[in-house]
Amino acid sequence: MGVGLLVAFGQIPFEKLPQFLDFDTLILLFSMMILNANLRIAGFFNLAGNALFRVARSPRALLALEIFLVGILSGLFLNDTICLMFTPLILEMMTNARRSPIPYLIALAAAANIGSAATLTGNPQNMIIGVASGISYLDFTSALLPITLLGLIILWAIILLFYPKEFQANPFPETVIEKVEVNRSMLFKTLIVVSGLLAAFLAGVPIAKAAFLASCVLLFTRRVQPHLVFAEFDWSLLVFFAGLFIVSGALEANGITTMLFQAINLTSSTDIWAFSFFTAGLSNLVSNVPAVLLLKSIVTSFRDPTAGWLTLAAASTLAGNLTLLGSVANLIVAEIATRWRVDLNFWEYTRVGLVITLLTLTIGTLWLQNFFW
Repeated sequence: MGVGLLVAFGQIPFEKLPQFLDFDTLILLFSMMILNANLRIAGFFNLAGNALFRVARSPRALLALEIFLVGILSGLFLNDTICLMFTPLILEMMTNARRSPIPYLIALAAAANIGSAATLTGNPQNMIIGVASGISYLDFTSALLPITLLGLIILWAIILLFYPKEFQANPFPETVIEKVEVNRSMLFKTLIVVSGLLAAFLAGVPIAKAAFLASCVLLFTRRVQPHLVFAEFDWSLLVFFAGLFIVSGALEANGITTMLFQAINLTSSTDIWAFSFFTAGLSNLVSNVPAVLLLKSIVTSFRDPTAGWLTLAAASTLAGNLTLLGSVANLIVAEIATRWRVDLNFWEYTRVGLVITLLTLTIGTLWLQNFFW
């Protein structure tokens, strides 16, 4: 609708719409959806979730395992997908154990956001940054992985602090976990392709090209028809991103972003603290993906653009934990919980999310300031 209004009122010519699309990012997002769909159909996420519950012996241990498993998987795959897979599993586990699922749901959403900050494929805004910046997968991860690991530890401590009664040293009762159906051949094949994809990322192959070729390999199968894989897609997300690219491109082409940055005195000489917290604020005002699209032009003018890109990635992602509306991952968890008649409301999440965001953002900014600015 926004694109239609821009065309109707002559703000952008219709024939120039393709020029605003970031084709590499759209291909990367599309390819990661194919990969995630194969893992889901094969039963990988359910298998990982059940393994988590079998290993945990106490609420504190379960929380720690949940946070780090979700954080790692969110770094390797899209954080939204991890939330889609793990939310029902956690709700079922807590229902069987007769415990409140709220702290575990908050930990799930926050861990997915924090974990996704570590790689170029962890979330959509990092994909955009990866394509625009040209930073290699390995360089990006080596820079932001320490922030992610510290953030996950902080998250565990904060959840314990806010919900002390839930995490007393009492062990879980015996719970019934449903048997997971696993397509072993599909799972084996997908894990091999994923391993090859990660190796390609580390070797410096362009991430969009590597992900596209890996997704094509996964579509060569006689056991699962491709239309079943495509049925798992969030097609509206691809349309949404295409629209965002055009709207953000129109703002930049018409000089609106320049006027905005001048009004708030955001320039290439802005220090890391001002830039980091402005990014966090803008990410919660317009969402993190549009914020990254708007701030791309200012980052390219920095004295050290790489440091700017890393700060933009960390701040826009960690800011997603501030409120329930801060990221799509949060909304996915809350929406699924509602279907289970569990009320993860705005203020319950925000009172914890505010502390998580302030601490992780401060530590992340300190790390980047000391080692990259």
